Amino acid sequence: MPPDPMQRDPYAAPSPTEQELAEADRKDSGRGLEFFWINVEAGLEEVGLQTFDANNLVDAQFVQTKHFGPSFGAGLGLRLIYLTIGPRVRLGRFESFDLWTFDAELGFHIPIGVVEPYFTFGGGYAMLSSLGNASQNSALALDEVSIRGWNVRTGFGMDIYLTPVVSVGGHLTGELLALTRPGVSATDLQRAASSSPTTEQEAAATAERIYEADGSSYGGAVTLSAVVGLHF
Repeated sequence: MPPDPMQRDPYAAPSPTEQELAEADRKDSGRGLEFFWINVEAGLEEVGLQTFDANNLVDAQFVQTKHFGPSFGAGLGLRLIYLTIGPRVRLGRFESFDLWTFDAELGFHIPIGVVEPYFTFGGGYAMLSSLGNASQNSALALDEVSIRGWNVRTGFGMDIYLTPVVSVGGHLTGELLALTRPGVSATDLQRAASSSPTTEQEAAATAERIYEADGSSYGGAVTLSAVVGLHF
């Protein structure tokens, strides 16, 4: 009886197609499909509140508009093959204020075995908090000043999968900040205690004129973060 053409000689050399599949399987990280992810980040951020345009957002004589400091963030979301989508929150801690951003983020990933470069695009809500911290250098207590706006961000990162579930990597982002500040009445701007009344009163009068009017600015920020992720 002739051999069944559907049966293959177990001792025969593998075909080129079988060799390619075996090589791909060897290089594969074994991660399988991913549907959900979460990560945390910590790094350094440089921010300029008035990098591109300045319109009396703050009293720059006492409140620094350029800072360098630590940044922390977290994100989570869904993944569909190469695309990820989800929210991300980030906090930059600086001497004169804290910068919060709350963004929707879209990512495009390029799996290469255990290494995965990716690009991100995002945007959302931005705000300054703890502006009162600047009062130690300012003639006024600034707790009543509210600064809000929006941001858009793009970035590049890379993950290295230590296991199919755990990854470590880095993420570099740049963003545009558009911030506005509604005017505050002079009665709401409490003057800080002064050991030099004349000097402080003159500075307070100048700052009051700035904060009584609306203010705005276009700034920017650059952040470099280390990232740890979980993937399911």
